[in-house]
Amino acid sequence: MTEAYDTAQLRTFLAVAQTRSFTQAAARLGIRQPTVSQHVRKLEEATGRVLVHRDTHTVTVTPDGEAMIGFARSILASHADAAAYFRGERPQGRLRIGMSDDLALTRLPQILRDFRREHPRVDLDLTVDQSGTLHRRLENDRLDVFVGKRPHGEARGTLVQRERLVWVGTAATRLDPSTPLPLVVYPSPSLSRTAMQDALERAGTAYRSACVCRGVNGLIAAVAAGIGVSALARSLVPVQLATLGPQHRLPELGHIDLVLLTNPRTEHRPATRALTAAVLAGGAAGIAAS
Repeated sequence: MTEAYDTAQLRTFLAVAQTRSFTQAAARLGIRQPTVSQHVRKLEEATGRVLVHRDTHTVTVTPDGEAMIGFARSILASHADAAAYFRGERPQGRLRIGMSDDLALTRLPQILRDFRREHPRVDLDLTVDQSGTLHRRLENDRLDVFVGKRPHGEARGTLVQRERLVWVGTAATRLDPSTPLPLVVYPSPSLSRTAMQDALERAGTAYRSACVCRGVNGLIAAVAAGIGVSALARSLVPVQLATLGPQHRLPELGHIDLVLLTNPRTEHRPATRALTAAVLAGGAAGIAAS
């Protein structure tokens, strides 16, 4: 085992751990997929441990891989700090950040807190809203960085994490197939609302908007009260709600991508680059992990 770890290999490993995909990791880093495989293999040789298991359908991180995520983040952060120090590039100024409403319940606030501690000369303007609204703010030059969801099939942004979208209700939820399915939804435009409606229409299942909520806390409260069912990313399901299973005979919702987008007018600023690096590195452990 060697004590020196190649930063390119560490960066590639973090991208694989975060996206759970060699293909997506290659796309994010702008390298070929065989290079991703080579980097991971060489890092495993350096550690003497198996870090990821890969089959034809899935990529999973081993317990040793989970440990390496933390070490890799620390090593890369130290390299970035040293490079910034000797370049005399100390991020400063005001950074406008947009964060989708439900991500306020994830590790993202911790990542922002760590970023603020490491870069005290950067002031933050934080806007928490629905992803569709934040997309428009970014396009209108009212944000520098956006972290949230993108519609299925879109390629914009850097993938932070891919999440399975699941139906949620309560342990007592019972659905009557003879009546329209009651939904708890966000106002349009809403990616989860569109995903639910599209899936139900493909399945020929009638539905109605039983409750419209303007925030994730309202949505959770309405579903917990039994007003209707809704959809959340699997790792965002809170303890007061339950994932609905096959017995409820609801159609598959597919996945949703959590992405990071930057404003092309400001993406080259040191503060923007520093925050982008922090989110991508911090998200490798699962930005939506509890």
